[in-house]
Amino acid sequence: MRDRINTAQPHTARIWNYWLGGKDNYAVDREAGDSIRELHPGIGDYARADRLFLGRAVRHLVADCGVRQFLDIGTGLPTADNTHEVAQRIAPESRIVYVDNDPLVLTHARALLTSAPEGRTDYLDADMRDVDSVLKHAAKTLDFSRPVALMLLGVVIFIEDDEEALALVRRVMDALPPGSHLVLSHTITSPAMPDVDAAVAFWNEHGTPKLTQRTPAQVARFFDGLTLLEPGVVSCSRWRPDPSEQDQQGEPDEVAMFGAVARKD
Repeated sequence: MRDRINTAQPHTARIWNYWLGGKDNYAVDREAGDSIRELHPGIGDYARADRLFLGRAVRHLVADCGVRQFLDIGTGLPTADNTHEVAQRIAPESRIVYVDNDPLVLTHARALLTSAPEGRTDYLDADMRDVDSVLKHAAKTLDFSRPVALMLLGVVIFIEDDEEALALVRRVMDALPPGSHLVLSHTITSPAMPDVDAAVAFWNEHGTPKLTQRTPAQVARFFDGLTLLEPGVVSCSRWRPDPSEQDQQGEPDEVAMFGAVARKD
């Protein structure tokens, strides 16, 4: 697996790690990250906003909705407050299955397996397109007769075809019982944020894997047939922000990463 890691070309997971202040990146990633930040100075802010969104969503699902199982696909490099850490801090019996196809993530997977003794975590080296394999493996840890939260943070951006991306999300949600939830975030394109388009174009020319932006309306389609929790599909920074994250006007700045949480009834 290790020889699949290309340290000569910037990689999105490592750049994301760099923006979040992590150390699992190389000079080529830092150089690309700095170049992207020149095009879009707020890029680090929406990396952090996405991470904070994960924490708030997981805390809400565990504390207020009673969810104890999470299927986290497109996990990314381990950093502070991974899904199992947030969930098990509230409910130590929580179970989490992580899924990613990045060999660098696989080399760090042991950091994702530090479960509380009452709960359990597992890691699967797989592509989200292989839905049957993901579900079969996850069933060894998760009980699909009970609610599961499907976490798809910044992952469907790697699937270019809209209908394929929608179909994959629906296939997984169809396999989950009522009471399950979808937590999804996605880089958007908007006339109000032209620098984001420039940053993504730079990335797609120089880095791997390629990214696909979608409009907020297109992102909302992933939640069709589900009940959106308030405040709906919004900037990740504005999804139920903690008081410490709000400015004097009471609302955080908008970032180009939108997300939502929705329930399967």
